[in-house]
Amino acid sequence: MTTNSLSAQSQPVATAANNALRDIKPPMEIPSGWEWLWWVLGAAAAGALLYFAWRHWRRRRVQAALVPPVPAHVRARKWLEEALALLAQPKPFCTLVSDTIRVYLEERFEFRAPERTTEEFLYELQGSRLLLPGQKDSLGGFLERCDLVKFAQYEPGEPELRELHASALRLVEETEPELVQPGEALDHAPR
Repeated sequence: MTTNSLSAQSQPVATAANNALRDIKPPMEIPSGWEWLWWVLGAAAAGALLYFAWRHWRRRRVQAALVPPVPAHVRARKWLEEALALLAQPKPFCTLVSDTIRVYLEERFEFRAPERTTEEFLYELQGSRLLLPGQKDSLGGFLERCDLVKFAQYEPGEPELRELHASALRLVEETEPELVQPGEALDHAPR
């Protein structure tokens, strides 16, 4: 009977532990069924934002492709025109005119003119067939006169500076590419 009395005593103790007071549980959230709507609206807004960003990027890329680059001879003429404002200052004038011609020749014929001394450039130019012999001689004289003003403190008068400008402009005009009009190529075709 000792085993029965032990089991009888342990039962009330076990039930007393089960009947102990417990803390209040937090409120449970009951799903309303509309959460999916917020996820769909967020995904649609993100998709619309990506679409408009892509369209803007594509439009800007097409616009950039439509803008043709300014030809080298047009830019050189513009810079030579701007150089006339510096006629009263021989050194800045000759520097601008000389640099304009060097940049023009580099862009037009792919010479490495701005990076070289006048002697190096003229030596490279002698081996080229891109300029006529008269143009090479004229360019050599032009660059040497500009170097006198830039490096030897030579002070030419306004008529000499205007002649340098005319020489530079003449070189640009003689070497600018000939533009062929679309209809013109068909008119000269052999029949």
